[in-house]
Amino acid sequence: MKKLFISAISILFISLNAFSQDSGSEAAFQPNGKPLVTIYSDFRETIQDGESKPAFELSRSYFGYVYNFSPVFSSKVVFDVSSKAGLSPSSYTAYVKNAFGEYKTKLVVVDFGMISTSTFKLQESTWGKRYLLKSFQDLNGFSSSADLGAAVKFQLLPQLSVDAQVLNGEGYQQLQSDSAMKVAVGLTFQPIKNLNVRVYGDYMKKDAAQKTFNAFLSYTGKSFTLGGEYNYQEGNKMVSDHNLSGVSFFGTYKTSKKVSVFARYDNLTSNTLSGASDPWNKSKDGQLYVAGLEYFPVKGVTLSPNIQYTDPKLASLKPTTTLLMNVYLYF
Repeated sequence: MKKLFISAISILFISLNAFSQDSGSEAAFQPNGKPLVTIYSDFRETIQDGESKPAFELSRSYFGYVYNFSPVFSSKVVFDVSSKAGLSPSSYTAYVKNAFGEYKTKLVVVDFGMISTSTFKLQESTWGKRYLLKSFQDLNGFSSSADLGAAVKFQLLPQLSVDAQVLNGEGYQQLQSDSAMKVAVGLTFQPIKNLNVRVYGDYMKKDAAQKTFNAFLSYTGKSFTLGGEYNYQEGNKMVSDHNLSGVSFFGTYKTSKKVSVFARYDNLTSNTLSGASDPWNKSKDGQLYVAGLEYFPVKGVTLSPNIQYTDPKLASLKPTTTLLMNVYLYF
């Protein structure tokens, strides 16, 4: 399957010149580029078992550049500078998040290099609040948001697209060269305007196999967005019998041009291994509740006071309440 996919990528690149001949648009087009800067910061008050811990955080910054060589060929590079949780004083590490070339038309998109993975890309963009909380699969370690590899997406019909990726499988923060590669396939269907239905699966194997399945449904109206997903992963991190499953539901309602309110619910579970009394992922299993509002004072600035409540499945672990003021800056 991997050889077939790589062959298809090669054929597409060989054919690109023939598909992209448009003398009118090429003559009018001027190569151009723009910088990208994104900053996530917050103030939080974490309350657990009667103890309160306040903290200011600069959790993550992205610095990048996009350059358009032609109407169909472009390139993008993004550096991810993020803090390492739990270290004092704060320590920051820089990674190459994206570094890829792209060919894009109305019918096909081809990416090659350090690309964004398709595992939860639609969920993250629909949720739209990565600056305050990752989407479910990203938050719970189902997959990385970027990886080395190649991807192709075909728009088969106006309402139907299919995408496939072959990836290194380790994610952008720990690149390794080994025999394990991830093969991923997804299908997105829009039966009516603003309603998205997506199913996705991937497979990778070293000593044990990791298999992922996701189903996602969302509706984006003029003033509201609703989304829900089901996730199942067998052999998490390619460890035999380490299985994860969970659901996530979220909604956003825009009360005005400058204000919206939102809520989200997650529930993560893992299986209990033979001979054990508790699930193998017991320290992370449980429910998450999120609610808050977003304020958009000017373009490029978002402020979000919100509350996040975690309720662990394991009775010996205490629930945690976190009060936050998140700041999202982009330009």
